[in-house]
Parts: sequence; C-alpha cells; structure tokens
Amino acid sequence: MTKIALFGTSADPPTKGHQAIIKWLSKNFEKVVIWASDNPLKNHQTFLDKRSKMLSILIENIDYNQNNICLHQELSSCRTLETVELAIKKWNDGEFTLVVGSDLVKQLLSWYHIEELLQKVELLIIPRQGITTEEEDLQKLRELSTEVKIAFLEVPNVSSSAYREQGDEMTITPPIKDYIYRHKLYQWQKTSTEKL
Repeated sequence: MTKIALFGTSADPPTKGHQAIIKWLSKNFEKVVIWASDNPLKNHQTFLDKRSKMLSILIENIDYNQNNICLHQELSSCRTLETVELAIKKWNDGEFTLVVGSDLVKQLLSWYHIEELLQKVELLIIPRQGITTEEEDLQKLRELSTEVKIAFLEVPNVSSSAYREQGDEMTITPPIKDYIYRHKLYQWQKTSTEKL
C-alpha cells in the first residue's frame, strides 16, 4: 500500500509555514496530496481558484528533488469525509493519513461524520507555536478508532492571517508575494497600491 498524506489547507495565502509542512511531508510519505479548501468555519477573502494557484506556485518552488508532491484541487470539499472518499476512489491502493494543524484539534469532534472519517484515515497533527494540544482531546480522537500522531517538525511561526491583516511579508515566499501583488488579492495591499 502507498502511504499518502492528505493535506487540505485554506492557503489564504499559503505561507512559509505551509511550505515547511509540505516539504516535511514529502520526506515522510510516498505521496503528498494537497488542495486549497474552504473551511466553513473561516471567512475567506480570496477566491478558491486564486488560493489553489498560489499553492501550485508554492509547490513548484519547493527545493526538494522528490517528485511526490501533487496538487489535486478536484478533491476540495467543505466536508473532509467527501474529500477522503474521492481520494480512496482515485488511489485505491493508498493508506491515508489526514494532516491537520494543532489549531483544528478541538474542532475535529464537530466535523461532519467524524466517526466515519476517522475509520478511513490515520490522523497526523502538525504543531503550531502557541497552540497546546491537550492529551484529553487526543484521547477522544483515539477512542473513535483512529491512530493519532503528532509530527516532529519545527514550523516557522507565521500565519496566513498575519499576512492578510497586516501585510507581513516575512510570512510568505517571494513568488507568492509576486502573485499577490500582480493580482491585488488582499485589501491592505489594494489600499497601499492605491496611494502610489
């Protein structure tokens, strides 16, 4: 069976943190499948197709010779269970691990058909600085019959919201910055270019 990491992200915009996660996944899984998603619990400022394009640019610029990272935007669904079912149909020889940030752990139990979802995947939690994952929350997930692991990697302490809200360019890569400026994607950026 092929070990496949499934990593859906809002990518609004994708950051150096996303890039570090994807690179780490590519070293630890045979295949890394990525897509931009609409999280029903978040307000998105950028259309899904633009976020998907930025993810594509981010992947193209990962300096790693493994050819196992692929963007599959067709998997995107606001219901992760539907995404996983599509992945199972596409790669029926796969052993799937769903990758989520530690900021989502408390939400997981409220996800659509979470019990059914966790029967189909293992869970890999990516730590985020400043967010503590409680053992009690992990135990609740394990009780739903899934293996829960925490990744051992250091992700840069950056966030998409820091870029969206303040234009913190240290959070993004130069190719993503170029794309954002070319397409005038974020309100603060539109305001600053209008003043020129």
